[in-house]
Amino acid sequence: MKAATKPRVSRRGFLKATAAGAVAFPYIIPSSALGADGAVAPSNLTVMGCIGVGSQGTGNMRNFLGKPRAHIVAVCDVDRPHRLGAKGLVDERYGNEDCVGYTDFRELLARTDLDAVSIAVPDHWHAIPAIAAAKAGLDIYAEKPLALTIPQGRAMCDAVDRSGRIWQTGSWQRSQSHFRHACELVRNGRIGKVHNVKVGLPTGPTCGPQPEMPVPEGFDYDFWLGPAPWAPYTEKRCHWDFRWILDYSGGQLTDWAAHHCDIANWGMGTEYTGPVEVEGHGEYPREGLWNAATNYRFYAKYAPGASPVAPDGFVMDVSNKNRGGALWEGEDGWVWVDRGGIDAKPKALLDEVIAPNETQLYRSRDHHGNFLDCVRSRSETITPIEVAHRAISIAHLGNIAMRLECKVRWDPDGERIVDNPEADRLLDRTMRAPWHIT
Repeated sequence: MKAATKPRVSRRGFLKATAAGAVAFPYIIPSSALGADGAVAPSNLTVMGCIGVGSQGTGNMRNFLGKPRAHIVAVCDVDRPHRLGAKGLVDERYGNEDCVGYTDFRELLARTDLDAVSIAVPDHWHAIPAIAAAKAGLDIYAEKPLALTIPQGRAMCDAVDRSGRIWQTGSWQRSQSHFRHACELVRNGRIGKVHNVKVGLPTGPTCGPQPEMPVPEGFDYDFWLGPAPWAPYTEKRCHWDFRWILDYSGGQLTDWAAHHCDIANWGMGTEYTGPVEVEGHGEYPREGLWNAATNYRFYAKYAPGASPVAPDGFVMDVSNKNRGGALWEGEDGWVWVDRGGIDAKPKALLDEVIAPNETQLYRSRDHHGNFLDCVRSRSETITPIEVAHRAISIAHLGNIAMRLECKVRWDPDGERIVDNPEADRLLDRTMRAPWHIT
């Protein structure tokens, strides 16, 4: 027997109704619909839809489902098993069958009861639904890397800025205390002037030629391709493995630079700028389906004054041969951090306490919770869109320099490649009709 439908009023809808005098009493969502944490007033409730509910998308959705301040009412995915599985999880959480499933994200965004969306789609799809969501007046939690290209990322930044939306990037390492502590040690001069930063990322996988296969029933493959060039379906092209194909992503480089280059920027205070020169070498498979770099190293040179802790400039060395994570090397020692922990030389740095009058970086202990807090307060999240854009731009420039095997000169203010038309053409991608950015 279907459970009674739970009342659902979005925060945005509640505030509109209250302003119009349509709601004259405190409206409370019953605790039975929200879990053990109790009732939440609609003025504090964020009604959400989820676009892309595969692996990471489902993980984000589960996280929001566990928070009484969020209420999910719709899911969207071009793969029917993903869509139905996500709907089942939402309905089970709320004890009803009310969650609506969509194949086309535009239908979800056309709803009038949403406050926010969670987006976790392949990289080549990041820009279009994000910009559409911003134009629809929705706040956005979206996965890293920010965009497939630097111009697409800039278009996303502009759309979010114009619409006044709250944006959180899924670069959740910023909400871990040991990452923040490492960055605060660097920012407060504990290792002196920094001259070199090393970022270690995973080695890229390889895959031989793959046969064309029938498209699985319930999977809208043409929609999945979307703005990317048409290509025959094969299993290892889609879902998790899209990451290793340059039509859809940038390999392990872009997948992980969005995490570790972001942390490197945080420690250097270069979150709103970029390098001025990039050069390096990458090994790209000559055959097979996956064509992103497997082994790679590039050097991103930052100008004097770009960083408050590197007045003479510094070099960011990004490679799969470096120790994983971020390592800052200064005149008085070094600090290293990764998901596995934090280390430093001298070791005594690890016990240093950052004083109240020193540089204190943004504190968040819950990345998804931080997004919901900022939706309510209208304050900036711990990983706003411009910061994510600057972090992944480093990797995009690295890929361009390595593919062309040349030094790329970059204007971080104008976001353009200087005096190299061939490299400039690789900055963006043509979108397959009818998809485009408006």
